[in-house]
Amino acid sequence: MTRILVIEDHEANRDLLARRLRRQGFEVETEADGEAGLARLRRTPPALVLLDLGLPGMDGWEVARRIRGDPATSGLPVIALTAHAMADDREKALAAGCDEYETKPVVFDRLFMKMARLLGSSPDGETGPPER
Repeated sequence: MTRILVIEDHEANRDLLARRLRRQGFEVETEADGEAGLARLRRTPPALVLLDLGLPGMDGWEVARRIRGDPATSGLPVIALTAHAMADDREKALAAGCDEYETKPVVFDRLFMKMARLLGSSPDGETGPPER
């Protein structure tokens, strides 16, 4: 089963993401802040990270830079999740090391397509995007 790490500080958003991902067949782990998220991904490396950029303390941009700066995690796919929808926010997220960018509220069909492209397979290991 494909493991996804969700780093999101808002509990309702974190729970919604986890439920929807589990329904798609993903194994989901969650953390509420950047420090805990980095520690978790070092302990149990996920296949992909969904990363809120507006985290308290260490923000998502810094978490992405640290993921990219660590040889053990530098190849890990990261999708930025953010309520920031300004034109340059996407470019800033990509420059920080995120592979993709999704605005909130999340459009799940679009998110699942981005995830499938980055993972190259469905949650159960089959080729192609996850079924809905």
